Amino acid sequence: MDNHYIQSNGLHVNYSLISDMIEKGSKVLDLGCGDGYLLQLLKKNNNIIGNGIEISQEHVISCLEKGLSVIQGDIDDGLKQFSDKSYDYVVLNQTLQSVSEPEFVLEEMLRVGKKCIVSFPNFAYWRIRLKFFFTGNMPKSKVLPFEWYNTPNIHLLSIKDFFEFAKNHNIKILQGIYTTRASIRRGIQYNIFSNLLAEEAIFIISYNVSEKISRYQIKY
Repeated sequence: MDNHYIQSNGLHVNYSLISDMIEKGSKVLDLGCGDGYLLQLLKKNNNIIGNGIEISQEHVISCLEKGLSVIQGDIDDGLKQFSDKSYDYVVLNQTLQSVSEPEFVLEEMLRVGKKCIVSFPNFAYWRIRLKFFFTGNMPKSKVLPFEWYNTPNIHLLSIKDFFEFAKNHNIKILQGIYTTRASIRRGIQYNIFSNLLAEEAIFIISYNVSEKISRYQIKY
């Protein structure tokens, strides 16, 4: 197994891959930062200036005990406390599929961050397709280990879905990484084989916020 993979609550999260994407000394905002492991890794390896947002009080306390700067909040409510382009990177790691308003969350990330890093499990992965085809039940895997009735994932998506979303929302994909437990592949163009063979995807994205007026601005 590649040493990039670290198990966390049933998901293997590519902390080291994300760390490699972020320039040393950057200012980073980690959304849904959990117990702060990624922020802690980035501070140690990349010498970042880091902040986090986490909805769980227990996790916030854990982060504060680690000496991390984390506030309790729901990212579905937006990032109105942060000004435009105030961070070099905004990270949403394995959380996109579990937010209520993914379009709004991504728009807010792109407003606040010069670059954004998004990772998610690929629901078009071939093993998931086969399980659904042969059993007729909602599929489970090590990346998606939940039952249909207790899953936090409410907006499952595929790599193809994400590329189509980016095209329709003036989003530029700067870097793409497609992973399984045995391999890591890279690319910024849509590829049917990546959509079929990758278990997870990580993208660096950006756009020029001045050219895009969010239809969600009324919320502020």
